[in-house]
Amino acid sequence: MTQHSQRERFLHAKRYHRPLGTAHPIPNPSTTGPGTRRVLSVRENPRLKRLPVSRCQYIPRNNDRKKNHEHVGVWCPTHLALETRRGLGVESEWASPLVLNWRNRHRGSLPRGTGSLFLVPSVCGVGGWRRRDRSTRKSEEDLWLTICCLHGERSTKRKAVLVSVIGVLHVTQLNAGMRQRISVTMKSLLHLVIILPCLEGFRWKDLKIHSEHMAIYFQNNPEIAKECEKSSSCPFNMHLNRKICWGYENDCQKEYAYSHPSCPGEHRGWVRTKEEQIATFYSQGDFGFIQEQREELKTYCHPEQEGDSVLECSDHMRFCRGKYISIDFRDLASRKEPVLYNVDVLKHGQVSGHCKLDKSLHKANSDQISFLQSWGPELQHFTERKERVQRNAEMCDVWVEDPAVIMKLDATSNMYHHFCDFFNLYAAQHVNNSDAFAFSRNNQILLWTTYTYRSNFGAAFDAFTKNKIWNLEDVKGRRVCFKNVMFPLLPRMIFGLYYNTPIIWGCENSGLFHAFSRHILHRLDIPERSIGDGRIHVTFLVRDTKYRRILNQPALIRALEKNKEFYVRKAEYSHQMDFRQQLRQDQWTDIFIGMHGAGLTHLLFLPDWAVLFEIYNCGDANCYQDLARLRGIKYLTWEDQTKLKPEDEGHHPDIGAHEKFTNYEFNVKEFMRLMQKAVDHVKNHRGWQNLQENLRLAQRREEL
Repeated sequence: MTQHSQRERFLHAKRYHRPLGTAHPIPNPSTTGPGTRRVLSVRENPRLKRLPVSRCQYIPRNNDRKKNHEHVGVWCPTHLALETRRGLGVESEWASPLVLNWRNRHRGSLPRGTGSLFLVPSVCGVGGWRRRDRSTRKSEEDLWLTICCLHGERSTKRKAVLVSVIGVLHVTQLNAGMRQRISVTMKSLLHLVIILPCLEGFRWKDLKIHSEHMAIYFQNNPEIAKECEKSSSCPFNMHLNRKICWGYENDCQKEYAYSHPSCPGEHRGWVRTKEEQIATFYSQGDFGFIQEQREELKTYCHPEQEGDSVLECSDHMRFCRGKYISIDFRDLASRKEPVLYNVDVLKHGQVSGHCKLDKSLHKANSDQISFLQSWGPELQHFTERKERVQRNAEMCDVWVEDPAVIMKLDATSNMYHHFCDFFNLYAAQHVNNSDAFAFSRNNQILLWTTYTYRSNFGAAFDAFTKNKIWNLEDVKGRRVCFKNVMFPLLPRMIFGLYYNTPIIWGCENSGLFHAFSRHILHRLDIPERSIGDGRIHVTFLVRDTKYRRILNQPALIRALEKNKEFYVRKAEYSHQMDFRQQLRQDQWTDIFIGMHGAGLTHLLFLPDWAVLFEIYNCGDANCYQDLARLRGIKYLTWEDQTKLKPEDEGHHPDIGAHEKFTNYEFNVKEFMRLMQKAVDHVKNHRGWQNLQENLRLAQRREEL
């Protein structure tokens, strides 16, 4: 094999690293002067051949090179991406622990005036445009450095002004006065700022994926799996070769699917066979629903060339996603009334993209226009536009680079309804699952309301984003352009998930709900219970409300405490109690007791062996029974109506007598009989038995 000098590889790397996805030419690296781009090849370095070259993108902000622009960057295999607020930007999604330090001995192969160049081996562009005209902003404030390290998320961005950047990049096309302002101290400090975060390589812990889901993540992202296999720091090697899938993937075989629904009960005439019963449950409330949404996806607005806008939606626009989408919020600045459940936020043409709209498909699916049913009220106004939606375009007052999620929320003060929002957001991430970043927390969430978001359950958003949540107040009066945007599934869809979901009788244990529970607990750092103490832990929910209180609750608790087998905890899950602490208590709950109410939504985060005892359902028999079936935990409720005593007939403010608007007293003996049924279920569950076995093993170790 011919050995090439460093200078030869430097000068001819154009042949190896032509920017992907663009016809924009690379200037001849053998020339000098404005527009010069020096190139350094890593293709012949055997240690770097495994790096995913295809992950690099070169994004020209101006298709033509105008006289008032001057290229001031270099193209090199590095994790540094120099970009301007108006000009050229380059991205990378990969990191590597190897760092090369090109010292002064390579001065002859680098542009004149450079001393050292730090390179991280991946393929990423370093470049930018600097305006030569007299701008209101100083030129050194117009160029920014973006340091791209994956760290388990999409490119992490850290910024520093150009005055500091020059100390690392040594861009030669700057005037002497600017170069003189660069101090040696700033150079050394910025070297550390840039290089140290990337030395660790792929930060596996920042993936924040539950161990039960890691094998699926690797199966769906083989490039990440290869990184883990070669990395000595990857803690997930045991999950690399397991065959398992969510169930909606095209190549997923049934025996390797995550879900294992069961239908021990009768279907009550819905279907004819047990196989049909299981299949119906899977499509109604499991990953089969996700598969149907993915199969329904159609392109409503077609791109004609790379860089054009795209809009894809499922039927009735229940789920949509787009690229390079513009939304005009300027009318909100003059709107007097607040926005909450309004369907008139946008008008015709205020949401648009540079693509070819399928008008017949678009019109046919703009039929469900209730606020929480679909995105029809907003996207029915989607139109074509002549100009491209891109950074620094005239129609973009705000450019959102990170993937964006626009959400319409249900009642945020009610746990049942608000977690319908979170569950459907998680389900939408599965519908949108197409790359390693589908469940990334590096995104921007925009709430479709002008009210400031306040909720005791807001900690759940930490499972989905690490950024500040926006609402319409943050964007009103401006035109916002999204590079990638998702319109997720909504909480009150017709035949949707969770809220009023039609579930076939006799079935239970949805893998989708099980995965949601694991995902939330893991992302919020809630430890799972790993050892028992020989007792049954009972959490008795106390309601501090006017109605649906248990009048003789102290007597029921005393009856429980007489049995030394029980550890009883009174839970007052008020809005003053930290939600994470509530979830920690859920992990130490074997039997959860409470009257019908939103607090029973905690069943989603109970252990697999737990029992939900809805002591009385107040005439709403299916609400929490169906949710418990979907989650896969045991459900009990009061059986003998003659052994409970309502305080009165109930006083609904509009319809009069109603079971939910009064209080109740329960027979203690009947209550303890039902509790024994719950205890039998817990003790016979393999999960609870494993906890007690762990306790016995720990005791034996202590004895030894």
